[in-house]
Amino acid sequence: MNLEQLRFNMIEQQIRPWDVLDAKVLDLLKVVRREQFVPAESKALAFMDIDIPLGHGVTMWQPKIEARALQALNLKPTDNVLEVGTGSGHFTALLAKLAGQVTSVEIVPELSASAAQTLVAHHLGNVTLQVGDAANQWGEAEYDAIALTGSVPMVPEAYKNQLKVGGRLFAIVGDSPAMQAQVITRVAVDKFETKVLFETSVAPLKNATQPQRFVF
Repeated sequence: MNLEQLRFNMIEQQIRPWDVLDAKVLDLLKVVRREQFVPAESKALAFMDIDIPLGHGVTMWQPKIEARALQALNLKPTDNVLEVGTGSGHFTALLAKLAGQVTSVEIVPELSASAAQTLVAHHLGNVTLQVGDAANQWGEAEYDAIALTGSVPMVPEAYKNQLKVGGRLFAIVGDSPAMQAQVITRVAVDKFETKVLFETSVAPLKNATQPQRFVF
C-alpha cells in the first residue's frame, strides 16, 4: 500500500475539489499523517471519503470535512483554540500546527487517553487534553476559535459568548440527515454573523442541548 500516493489522491481528488484551496491547509495534510490516528483495524480506510468509527458512538470526520473546517477557522499562530470532542486526535493535531494553544475536551476517557498517546508521538507541546462533558460549555475562558466536532441541534449560546471579538466557531448544526456546517464569527460584542458552508451529516455531540420540539 503506497501511503504517499493514497495521501496525494485524497488531497487532489477529495479535498481540493471541495473548495479547499488554502495552501497552509493542503500542505499540513501532507505532514500530519492521518493513518497514524485511525484505529489499527481501520488503517486501510484512512484516506477514504468516509467517517471512520472510533467506538463509543464517535466517528472520525471525512478528510474533506476536516479540511473545510480548518480552512473556515482561518487560524493564526497566536490563536487560543477550544476543541470539543478530541476523538482520534487528528483534528486536534491539525489545529495545533496552525494555532498558538489548543485545549481539547473529550467526554470518553478511553478516547482521550488514546489520542494523548498519538499526540505525544507528534511532539505537540501546545495541546492540553481534558476529560469531561463540554457539550454546552467548558469553563469561562475566551477563545479565538472554537470547533465542535460532533453535530448539535442548535449552537450553545455559551460557546458563542466565549468567542473573543473576531473569534470564529465551527459547528455542524441540525438533525440527521440534513445538517449544515456553519462558521459563526463574533463581529462585535453583541453581534454575530453566520455563514453556511455545506450540508453534511455527522455523529451527534453527546449530551448536546436539545431544542423544545412540538409533539402532536
